[in-house]
Formats: sequence, structure tokens, C-alpha cells
Amino acid sequence: MSRPAPSPIYTLRGAGGPLNTLHFSCHGENPPLLFSGSSKGTVHIWDLNSRRAQRTVECHSGSSVIWVSTLQSSRTLLSQGRDMQVCLWDLEEGRSEPLESLWTGSAGFCQCALLEAGPSKYLLAYAGQQTEEIKIIEFPSQTPVCTLVPEAKLGMVMCIKLWQPGSGPGPLLLAGYEDGSLLLWDVTQRTKVSQVKAHSEPVMCLTFDPKLLRGISGSSEKKLSSWMLDDQNNLQLQECVMLTNPGVSQLCIREDGKLLASAGWDHRVRIFGWKKLRPLAVLQYHTDMVQSVAFSDHQDARQRLLAAGSKDQRISLWSIYSEGADTG
Repeated sequence: MSRPAPSPIYTLRGAGGPLNTLHFSCHGENPPLLFSGSSKGTVHIWDLNSRRAQRTVECHSGSSVIWVSTLQSSRTLLSQGRDMQVCLWDLEEGRSEPLESLWTGSAGFCQCALLEAGPSKYLLAYAGQQTEEIKIIEFPSQTPVCTLVPEAKLGMVMCIKLWQPGSGPGPLLLAGYEDGSLLLWDVTQRTKVSQVKAHSEPVMCLTFDPKLLRGISGSSEKKLSSWMLDDQNNLQLQECVMLTNPGVSQLCIREDGKLLASAGWDHRVRIFGWKKLRPLAVLQYHTDMVQSVAFSDHQDARQRLLAAGSKDQRISLWSIYSEGADTG
């Protein structure tokens, strides 16, 4: 039984277009920030203390921004656009041109994945020019690491997740494809480790918990599909979570591993207990498709927020700290 839905503690308006992606930076001495990318080619940097846009970055020649992230601190920004570019911005210099740009060749909607590999050294994974290929480079040097292409025809790569396991030599990458398959790749060996058919429709989104070796994915179906890695890194399907309405844009696990949030095509955000996938709340505020959800990374758990970005051009912010005591 879901709990009564709370209301957002506040909303951010003025993005000027549908919101595709959100990213928090709430640690360190700088004011807590929320980065948002819109379909109008702008990245807004919101100061969460003043609840206003601190700065707007016009990027990607007006093409839709589908992913944003930061390197080390909130002063170096990465943005990915439908113009087939990934751009690196130095926010301290305040220049209107990116420091670096990378041509991906992909006009799809697959968001990049970023992994810190060492001091000032990152691995960046992105969908390549060919339909099914995933390219991984060192960033910001743009040194090629590998290209991953499945042997079978699985259709377009839709979503990816890159992480460093606690044991084992190198990074692993999870990818969801157009035919509903999930593949686990060993980046160091450039090989496929395991594969499973999780959906009958394209995998629209996935997220993974490296501590529990467990993940979950969504599609245009009325369900979420959960799965896990066994001791041999084989993907194994677990239970499904049935939804009231079809379509999930994004999934996000809170850093403490207690909550899962889903962004719904039905304008709603759903909150589940991550361990047992028990429904906890349905957040209703937006008037159009919710396209992104993100949990903040405040060091103080009581300050942590959930942000939802919608096609209705608004960002809602929710305090659901009280749910954190529930590990169901």
C-alpha cells in the first residue's frame, strides 16, 4: 500500500524547454547546485540556496541536451547533446566556448556514462556512430580504450552504466539494447560476459547497485524488470514490478541504497524501497512526462533531495528523508 503522496518543497521554473537530464553537486564548500539540461540546448545551473539559476550555458547549437555531469568539483561540466557532441566546460573561466569537444557520431538518446579512474582521469562511455557500438575513451585526453559491439543483432544501444567492481581487474559496463536485451561487458578484456532478455520492448533506462550486485531496468511496458549478477557475473532475472501505467524514462537509486525512484511517462514519480521493491509513494505534480530523476549528494542525509525534471519545463524538488528509515 503506497503512502499518501507529499508535495514538492519547491519548484524551479525558467528552464525554457522540456527537461531531459539532471545532476546534483552538493558537496564541498561551494553552494549546493543542480544542473539541468533542456531540449532547447541550454544547461541551467541552479543555486539550491537561493533557488534561482546561477548561470545558463548555451551549448550544442540549440540541439537537445540529453546528459550532464561534473568532474571532481562543480566547476568543470560535461554536457552531451543531440548534435553528436560531448563538450567540456570550465565554469570558473566563464567562457562561452567549451574547453574541449568530442564528436560521438550518435544521434540517438543514449546518455553517456562516466567513471573516475584516477586523479583527473576518467573513463567516458558513449554510443558510437554504428547502431550497436559503444565506445570508451579516457577523458579529457580522449585516448581510445575500446569499442564494444555485440555479435548478434540487438538493435540500437539505448542506455549504459559503467562501474568499477570491488574485486577484479577492470571496469564493467552494462548496456540495454533496442530488442530488450541486457549485456554485461568486461571493458579490460573487450568481451561480453553475459546476456539476458529483460524486456519485450527497447530498454529505455537502467540503473545498478554495485554493492548488492543488483540492478533494475524499464521500458515502454507496464513493468520494471529487476536482475542480479551471480558469483560468475552471469545476469539473472529476478522479480518484476508491475506499474499502473506504461513507460519509464529513468531510474535512480539513492546513494544509501534504500530508495529507488522512477520517472514515469504518466507524469508521476514513483518511490520504492530498493531492497524489497515495495511501493512507498507516488509523487504527483507534473502535467507532462517526467523525463529525469536524481537524488542529491548532500553529505548530511537530512538535507538530501529528490529532483524530477519534466517535459512541462519544470523541476520539482522533494524532501523524502523520512522515507529513508524504511528499507523495505
